[in-house]
Amino acid sequence: MERCADWWVREPEGMPGRWRDLAPSCKTLWVEVGCGKGRFTVETAAANPDMLLIAMERVPDAMVVAMEKARELDLRNVFFVDIDVARIEDCFAPGELDGMYINFCDPWPRKKNAKRRLTHRGFLEKYSRVLTPGGQIHFKTDNAPLFQFSLEEFQALGFPVQAVTWNLHENGPVGIMTDYEEKFYTLGTPIHRCEVTLHPIEATEPAYEKSEDGENSAEERGEA
Repeated sequence: MERCADWWVREPEGMPGRWRDLAPSCKTLWVEVGCGKGRFTVETAAANPDMLLIAMERVPDAMVVAMEKARELDLRNVFFVDIDVARIEDCFAPGELDGMYINFCDPWPRKKNAKRRLTHRGFLEKYSRVLTPGGQIHFKTDNAPLFQFSLEEFQALGFPVQAVTWNLHENGPVGIMTDYEEKFYTLGTPIHRCEVTLHPIEATEPAYEKSEDGENSAEERGEA
């Protein structure tokens, strides 16, 4: 961890309203939820020098690998935090974010666990308050039932959805992949993707609150 200290924000709860001070030349501020070992993270940061990217990851070993990649490339527009996304409102001020990446989160297939899904309306309401009006979520998954559930949740909250595809890489690779995504692309598994535009809404029901066991981490997704 210490070798990567320049890329590690130890106390993100003290940063609301101050994130852009880390890279004043950046024009936009995005969050990636569950960055795993950081392939998507560092490639996205390298390809978008005007974007300040904050990567969330709950598995320390995976986060260290990701930070090492950022250090090797000397990227100065990406930083890492070890905190659960359920606490996103503790870390970012209202309207502070321009966008979020949610890639291959745990689908929590059992109906009783629906509130744990990161696209459940309880989570979406949290995101809507830290995103600027018109801010976006870019969502990818290989799980068709989760994708259908997510589209229904977006619609229920009145969030416009664009660029919906049930097979992103049907005609060859598109965009920056995660390691997990490349593995499933190689196996021929369709990747589902959409872009969602959010507006602020008040809470209607609570999101699932985090446990202490690495909820929604790379480890649970099989990326660690």
